[in-house]
Amino acid sequence: MGGIERRECEFQLLRYVPDAVRNEYVHIGVILREQGNPRAEVRFTRDWRRVRCLDSDADTALLEAMESELRRRLAEEPGGRLMQILEESLSLNVQMTEPKAYLAESLPAGMEELMRVYVEPPPRERSPRLSGRAAIQSRMRLEFEHAGVWDLLRKKIAASEYTRPGDPLRIDVGYRPNGVVRMFHAVSLDPGLEMAKVLAFSAAALRAGVERVEKAQLELTAVIEPAARVGATDEDPERLALYRFGVETMEEHHIRVLTTSDMGRVAETARRELRV
Repeated sequence: MGGIERRECEFQLLRYVPDAVRNEYVHIGVILREQGNPRAEVRFTRDWRRVRCLDSDADTALLEAMESELRRRLAEEPGGRLMQILEESLSLNVQMTEPKAYLAESLPAGMEELMRVYVEPPPRERSPRLSGRAAIQSRMRLEFEHAGVWDLLRKKIAASEYTRPGDPLRIDVGYRPNGVVRMFHAVSLDPGLEMAKVLAFSAAALRAGVERVEKAQLELTAVIEPAARVGATDEDPERLALYRFGVETMEEHHIRVLTTSDMGRVAETARRELRV
């Protein structure tokens, strides 16, 4: 029996280069397309640790936004000039390698392999397991990506757009279907309640600002860990009481509180409302 037939593809690596003179770089993404097919796939890393090691001032939010912009442009202009799209979408700190031939079983399988070989750190370099807010944010992104809506969401929404200049709060993600603005913010209740209190304190001004600026109602959702994940069980009544206090504090300020276990349903609702 013959082996699996592979597709003829070509790929390019995306490099983050903070200083062109020193020419030090870190691979942050892959562009892959099948030969003869104008549509290209792009993926950036989810682990920015090596980028921050190279450049502690790196704007990873901008890099994530760049990935979304590339995906949008490549989807809207599949027959367009790839080089022109990339040059218009990339920043001065991101460079692209020359195309290289590659044989892949499929585009998804090829992308996984190329990311593993060139971009993602080897197992011994991986960061410890995510916890706290970072773990919640990761789950939120995973579910929104799985639903195909991540690139359609607003990210790191500055509360100062709706409250007043100087407000440092940035809401993780949001979108607007019809007459309501939905915003979602990761709030870890482990080890303390500071984040819950900050969001509760900000909710009224944020809601009033959205009504004034967007002429729409705000549905603000806090996404937290399940109680058992942070040890808030009957075996630890003190921690359970703190957990409940955090939830109740946010709900008293008209913040919807969901756990990461609800994110699949939330993402599916976003998919329907955004008509993906």
